[in-house]
Amino acid sequence: MAEQDDIRVMAQRFFDAIEAGDIETMKASFTPDAEIWHNSDEAIVTPEQTAATLTGMVARIKDRAYAERQLHVFPGGFVQQHVLKGRRVHDDVAVRLPCAIVCRVEDGKIARLDEYFDSAHVAAFRKYADA
Repeated sequence: MAEQDDIRVMAQRFFDAIEAGDIETMKASFTPDAEIWHNSDEAIVTPEQTAATLTGMVARIKDRAYAERQLHVFPGGFVQQHVLKGRRVHDDVAVRLPCAIVCRVEDGKIARLDEYFDSAHVAAFRKYADA
């Protein structure tokens, strides 16, 4: 049970860090060879690539909050369902992105993260990604 408590604390810290724009803490939550898979493009990316993406998101989305968090921990990992909410910096329009994340945890760090987004929500969220 202690392992699951540790995973719960790590998962909370991981999402709190992204919410706060703390990319270094987020990146430190991964094993060096972690894989991050996206259902929307079926790509597998590295923690460094994920950090770059999230740095852009932090610059463009303010008042970020992982709302409606439902965290389920199990031996060796966790699943979280949430809604990422925020406001676009350039026009103050509210955005929301429902998501489910499945993670495999090894030695207290995320070794594999699979993220599941509805592609329509991703398109709306990224609509002004270059604005």
